[in-house]
Amino acid sequence: MSFLNHLISGISLGSIYAIIALGYTMVYGIAKMLNFAHGDVIMVGGYMCFCATTYLGWPAWMGVVLAVIVCTALGVVIERLAYKPLRMAPSLAVLITAIGVSYFLQNAALLIWSSNPKTFTSVVTGDALSLFGGQLQISKVTLVAIAACVVIMVALMLFTGKSKVGTAMRAVSEDKGAAQLMGINVNTTISITFAIGSGLAAIAGVLLCSAYPTLMPTTGSLPGIKAFTAAVFGGIGSIPGAFIGGILLGIIEIFAKAYISTQLSDAIVFAVLIVVLLVKPDGLLGKHVSEKV
Repeated sequence: MSFLNHLISGISLGSIYAIIALGYTMVYGIAKMLNFAHGDVIMVGGYMCFCATTYLGWPAWMGVVLAVIVCTALGVVIERLAYKPLRMAPSLAVLITAIGVSYFLQNAALLIWSSNPKTFTSVVTGDALSLFGGQLQISKVTLVAIAACVVIMVALMLFTGKSKVGTAMRAVSEDKGAAQLMGINVNTTISITFAIGSGLAAIAGVLLCSAYPTLMPTTGSLPGIKAFTAAVFGGIGSIPGAFIGGILLGIIEIFAKAYISTQLSDAIVFAVLIVVLLVKPDGLLGKHVSEKV
């Protein structure tokens, strides 16, 4: 039973990583940018939900809606102000800017909410699901996180594969210049991509704080890095890859904490990534793209 408990905990944590990784992979797949401020958007989503439910007394669902709206708008603003001017700049300039945006969001949160950890009230209430005579307990947050992850992945695959905007996204991903010649508004398409990714970050932030109820300005930093690792693990740019990478990363982390060492669990996670990339550099579901010279 302990093995099953750890497995379910790993899938639950992995589902949250997968939702964050889906945001990473959407932005990289379309805009070819690594938005390292994504983890801090998670933190902003958590604070928005916290303020709505604690200070304003709103119901939990309204707190989640507010978090999604604010983070979606924040993602568009970040893209327009920080990344759009660097569209043709070297990738190193974009990377440094992303790190700068990340520190800006962390320090803004530090000034607004201080460094004192806040106790986050879970948005998911109800008794845990009890199986096998109470030997196996599955919390409602776990069930909601897994269900949300699966629904979001399926919705994104349908959206990118069937909708007009999704078709435009795939065209921009293939060739921005050719897409613009075909009448696609590249700037709007990239902004929509950032908006979707940041909205997913808000959902992940609320679920993360519900499962681990401590909120502070650095809350999203490490989960953001791990989710990026999950996206690379699964094959960055691939929606199913982000899902599989997130789930596997969560399971590896929980089992490493349970059976090896809580102090070494993060190191083990990144060591597994290094091994995978040595064997399959494009990730589990990534496609190798040869560069034309």
